[in-house]
This record gives sequence, structure tokens and C-alpha cells, in this order.
Amino acid sequence: MELMVNRERLMGRMMEMAQLGALPNGGVKRLAASDEDKLGRDLFVKWCAELGFSVHIDEMGSIFARKEGTRPDLPAVMAGSHLDSQPSGGKYDGVLGVLAALEVVQVIKENNIEHERTIYIVSWTNEEGARFAPAMVASGVFGGAFTLEYGLSRTDAAGLKLGEELKRIGYKGTLPADYGRRMKYLKAKQSENGGFSSYKAYVELHIEQGPILESARETVGVVTGVQGIRWYDIEIVGSETHAGPSPMNMRNDPVRKLGDLIPEIYALAKAAGADARATIGELHAFPGSRNTVPGNVRFTVDLRHPDDKSLESMHNMLTRLCERIGADCNEIWYSPPVRFDFGCVEALAKSCKKRGFPSRKMVSGAGHDAVYVSKVIPTAMIFIPCRDGISHNEAEHAEPDDIVNGATVLLDAVCDLANAEI
Repeated sequence: MELMVNRERLMGRMMEMAQLGALPNGGVKRLAASDEDKLGRDLFVKWCAELGFSVHIDEMGSIFARKEGTRPDLPAVMAGSHLDSQPSGGKYDGVLGVLAALEVVQVIKENNIEHERTIYIVSWTNEEGARFAPAMVASGVFGGAFTLEYGLSRTDAAGLKLGEELKRIGYKGTLPADYGRRMKYLKAKQSENGGFSSYKAYVELHIEQGPILESARETVGVVTGVQGIRWYDIEIVGSETHAGPSPMNMRNDPVRKLGDLIPEIYALAKAAGADARATIGELHAFPGSRNTVPGNVRFTVDLRHPDDKSLESMHNMLTRLCERIGADCNEIWYSPPVRFDFGCVEALAKSCKKRGFPSRKMVSGAGHDAVYVSKVIPTAMIFIPCRDGISHNEAEHAEPDDIVNGATVLLDAVCDLANAEI
């Protein structure tokens, strides 16, 4: 008999978690290291402890719940995602991957499924980057993209540091957060008590956050990689002056320059092909008075492409455009395109075929913790459809059938990888 996830239990936990930081229109606000995030973490840890899983917190506040295998000396398998949200986020983004992983391991436990490798359920800290930029900071420390000091020193709009906020909510742990130091720690533990010394695979389940699966009427996306991302803070400086006495032709108006620049930013994305993305997500004019010509304008640009050469071309075009009008263009984050591990991807494809789920191999348009984890551990991702492709929005919705199907693929993959040959 094929293993099945418990639909009612998984959906029940999803909805219970959604009450923590709940917003009026059905979404959630559970920013990293906030009081609401603490409540979500506490609930997740409670569920893990009730099942007898040991829980470990690393220096970046990421949570690792452990179910030991029959061969704890072998490299372990991990599955999970994140519990933090956008300021007006949905109740599926991130949390689905954590709670589906918990459901998968509970099914394995309940059915007495023997597995050689230890299995970890992980919840990464600050995946969204909504409160503490940049995104995926804890998994970035784990994968070596950021130092521990950099990660803990990230500040929010009020100047509060991530490390201090993790201490405040009781989730600043001691387990080494970066992969290199973690491996040294695990090897020392292995010599002491026969524990595992490395990781075999990481699998993450997530809503697609786009419209492709839904429009194609496909059940599962087998994610082969993630497109590259570059983030920019841009400032155009002008001259602040009174709106009334100042003739239009005598103004140094940064908004006017911005108006000329915006179409060219969208044009550079169009020139890079259908896979390109360009987004202007924040716009701020200062001092912000309706009868004052602004002294400066600050805005953000997000460029994405699955091909690194094309992304580099978009980057060069943007910097040239900014130089032409005298704008200060500061690149604050670069995440290169990622290709996931062939063996992990095939484990997901194998499950889809076995279960009869219509599926497609696809590249993720959004960044995920899997990006940085894949730098040090073989990795793959599972996508399920979300209604109208909407995410980072209170209207975000995934159908229970799709949630169960995605969790089923995760179940098959974890069982497969946890018993794979050495």
C-alpha cells in the first residue's frame, strides 16, 4: 500500500499557523524575529516535541527538528522552508514547506517506515527579507554567501539588529550556522557518539508564486533551478524648491528624470527576452510634500533572468542608463542562477510518474532558501499551483488537493533519498 499524507491534519496545522499574525483579509503578518514569528516558532517546536523529535536552534535562529535513522552515521536528508512572511503576506508562502515536511516525517513515524538516514525538518530564519534585508539571509549564512557576523548585524527600519531580536524572542541558538563550521561540529559529534557527518539532500516544497502551473492545468512543478536575481537601490538627486514660483524649464526635478528612466528599464527587460523580469518595487520622493519639487528620488529595481550572461547584460544596461542621467545606482544583492542536483530532481520526477500527477520541469522565478542550500548540499524543489499566480498578497491561495499532492511528492522523495545507496 502506498503511503499517504493526512489531509485533515496537514490543512489543520496550516490554518492554525495562519492565526498567528492573522490579517483582516485572510493573510498573515509574521515578520522575521517579531513577536508573531516567535509564536509561529513556538507552535512548530511544540508539534515537533510532541512527536518526540529533538529540536536544535542554530546561531541564525533556524530550527532543525531531527528524526534519527537506523544509520545515523550516514549523511542526513533535510526538508523544509520558512515561517516568516511579508508585511501583508499569504498563509501558504514558506509555511507550506515547513508543515508539509513535518507531516511527511510524522507519516514515516506512524507507519514505522525504516529509513537509514536521519531526517531533518528545517525552518530557515528571515527568508523573506521583508524586515531584515537581504532575503534568504540564514540559508545564505549556511551556504557561505554571507558571514555569520553579516547575517546577525542586519537591521530593520527601526535600527534593530536581527541577532538582538533573535535573542529577545529566545531563538538565538548555538548550533554553528555556516556549513563549514557545522561540518566540523558534526564530525566531532560523530567521533563521540556515532552521529552523522554531513548532509545527503535538501528538498523544499513551495507554492509556485506564479501562474504557469495553473494555466497549464498541471499538478506539480519539478524545479530544476532558480533564475538569477540582482537588487539595486537607486537615487536621483535634484534641487528642492517651491512648486509655485519655480518655472518648469528652470527646475532640476528628479521625478522628471525618473519618468524618462522608467520606460527604458522596462525596455531593457523586453530586449532580454521572455524569461527576463524587471520590477520597480519602491518609489520615494523627498521631502514628500505636495507643493515642493523633490530634492531627490529613491527607488528600487529587481532584475531577474535564468541565464547569467543575459542577466549581466541587463545589469550593464541599467548601470549605463543611470550613469547617463547622473543617478547613483548601488547594487545591494546578487544571487546567480542556480541549477539543482540531477539526482534530487529525478527523485521528484519519479514520484510524479508513479502517482500519475501531471507535471513539468521548470525554473523558479523567485528566490528561495534552496538557492543557498544548493551551494553545499544536493537540492531540488517542488512547486504546486497557486490561484491566479498571486503571492506576497493576502489573496494568496492554494487548493487543498494541490497541497496534498505536493506533500505526497515530498513524502516519496524523502523516503527515497533517506534510503538511497551510499
